[in-house]
Amino acid sequence: MNQKALVRVLLIVLAVMLVLGMVASFTPLLGNLGGQNKGNPAVKVNGTVITDQDLESVRRGNPVLGLTQDGVLGDDFKTAIVESKVQETLLKQGASDQQVSRAEVNDAVSKLREQLGLKSNKEWVDRLQQYGFTDASFREAQRTQLAWQKKLKALQDATPKGTPAEAQLYYTLHPDEFKSEARIVGRQIAVSSEAKAKQLLAQAKGGADFAKLASENSTVNKDRGGALGPIENGEPKPVAKITLPAEVGEAAFALTQGGLTDVVKSGDKFYIVKVERFVPASTQPFEAVRSKAIDAVTKQKQDAAVEAWYTDLRNKANVEFVDSAWKWDDSTVATVNDQRVRYPELLTRMLSDQQLPALLQQLPPADAAKTVNGFVKPGVLDTLVNEYAASEIVKAQKLPLVGSRTALLASLEAYGARDVKITDAQVRDAYQKNISAYRTPASANISEISFASREKALAFRTAFAASPKNLSSSAARAGGTVNELGTVQQGQADQSGQPKLNPLLDKAVYDAGRLEPAGEGSLSDVVEVNGRFSLAYVRDLVRGSTKPLSEVSDQVRETLLQEARTQAGQAYLQAQLKGLKITKSLDKVLAAQEKRVAAQAPKTTPAGGTGTSGAAQGTTPATGGTSGTTNK
Repeated sequence: MNQKALVRVLLIVLAVMLVLGMVASFTPLLGNLGGQNKGNPAVKVNGTVITDQDLESVRRGNPVLGLTQDGVLGDDFKTAIVESKVQETLLKQGASDQQVSRAEVNDAVSKLREQLGLKSNKEWVDRLQQYGFTDASFREAQRTQLAWQKKLKALQDATPKGTPAEAQLYYTLHPDEFKSEARIVGRQIAVSSEAKAKQLLAQAKGGADFAKLASENSTVNKDRGGALGPIENGEPKPVAKITLPAEVGEAAFALTQGGLTDVVKSGDKFYIVKVERFVPASTQPFEAVRSKAIDAVTKQKQDAAVEAWYTDLRNKANVEFVDSAWKWDDSTVATVNDQRVRYPELLTRMLSDQQLPALLQQLPPADAAKTVNGFVKPGVLDTLVNEYAASEIVKAQKLPLVGSRTALLASLEAYGARDVKITDAQVRDAYQKNISAYRTPASANISEISFASREKALAFRTAFAASPKNLSSSAARAGGTVNELGTVQQGQADQSGQPKLNPLLDKAVYDAGRLEPAGEGSLSDVVEVNGRFSLAYVRDLVRGSTKPLSEVSDQVRETLLQEARTQAGQAYLQAQLKGLKITKSLDKVLAAQEKRVAAQAPKTTPAGGTGTSGAAQGTTPATGGTSGTTNK
């Protein structure tokens, strides 16, 4: 067990959020919690002090928040840091009614020490010091974590279970969660020799009894004729893809119409699978999954209860700023009916996006701020508004949908798309329009032989077809040069976008149908290429093929269905939004932020001139300052 294991334990709030499955809904920003409450008072949450060192520890523990302390982004990061510590403090206060005994704490610590292999007290104390803890402060952190776990369990236990009616609707709106896996009925032969596998494949293709071949030759399941699954009523039972080696499963499950795979190598064995019947994935009947659907609804209700509990804590919180340098922007960026969307909530959600760090690190701070303000924040706000709106719509429409705001939005869009159907005609039309997606292009290992004249090229073609010896030396003696192109697909382009094989030669290889056998390969016709005359020596030719509609119809239908559901769900949501009172004020908040940040920027004095203000630069929070208070 490495040090990361201890880090995971130390990030107490994050661990609790993971239990809830609600990290994205709350804060992803919690950094090194450090056990010592050192530093100067900066913020109070319902009277509980948060020091400047507590806040700086969050910055140090999150690489994104440490990118800059200046400008618009620095101001955003400061707000996010304060919000994360406020959330942490509120969660701790909210769980203060839970009793945790000293024995429970000791047991948790003992298990962790055993897990990490820290037998001596010195090893334990030294490891804790690496993360800013003493034994006493870490035990207090453990007590807090255990209290949170108890509180969450109490909230979940107090939540009513899902009803059959709610479960039925959930089942209807989320059919993909209740699909059985695709399975196959078939048999396999596994041998240790590739040559023997190829011989057995040839016999199977020639009509030999596959079960008999497996019984006589296979090293796997030979006692049941190579059957993939146990024999039941004289037939092999269907098996899922996971029961086969990865490479074998890929080849076998591609045969949706049944048939024989080629020889497939996996590990030290060579496999052949005969697929007798393909059983596609399908939605199981409700009665078969009733309990699973009820559990899913119950989980959604529990998430909603926890979200409501925390929202109530947050709305009632009294946040006081002892150090004005840490005062945040708690502006309203949108309202949905009487619900308020706060700027810190937008920042928390934005910073939970795992792609954001890469964006911020690729751009200079000024450019990053423009991109974030111009594109990222408006998109995040739209999502938040839709989530708040979903709860209002569900309430107004009296729909039997449950869950957190995020879950309600997904369920509401699914509800709006519940009647979407795809016809066979739509499947056929989509297949024809995108038929290239179902084509496997022809390919071959190609050597291009080039000559100065057509006569020399034709003479070489005739001589090499009659006596195919070493290609390079034969071409050289005939006055030609050889260019080994390797495996080339029909119509393939190189990295610069140019054809890897000259189009005329490509056509001669794949379309002309006049390849002349020559040893292990064949020779194409001679064509003129850039003033010279070339032909191709072709080996390992694989003809192109197109999967028939019967083989891919389920795939096409599923793609169309998902696209149609998305469009219908979004259209339904947009129609419902018109009945709500929604205002957005992000532009005003950002304009005020830019003005405030510019005013707070340190003054600079050019040589020989008067002091001027730096453009759009923020200040680094420092101790001292006046007191400010904000509620809710």
